[in-house]
Amino acid sequence: MAGTKDDAKMIIELAKWGAMIEFGPAMGALFDDAFDPDTAAMGDEPVRTVLAFGETVGTLVSNGLLDRELVRDWLWFDGIWSRVGPAALRAREELGEPRLYENLEALAAS
Repeated sequence: MAGTKDDAKMIIELAKWGAMIEFGPAMGALFDDAFDPDTAAMGDEPVRTVLAFGETVGTLVSNGLLDRELVRDWLWFDGIWSRVGPAALRAREELGEPRLYENLEALAAS
């Protein structure tokens, strides 16, 4: 299914929200040479910001409210997950919650 005008409107709203929560600077920090996904933690602000944003987008996609292909054309979720996924997986283990950030992971895997 191709994205709709409603999907486009949702993407614009998500981009606005991303700006409000400083998603851009968080992404910059995650893709900086100094960032190490193997030592990153949920308490790190850029990690927390990107996980929250990505899980929200993934939840909208998994519930059929936003077109998957349009979203994957917009942002590189495979790359995002490669940077924050290790922290999310460690948090799942520590908290004993296997569903934590599952929608972001599924979006990256699709």
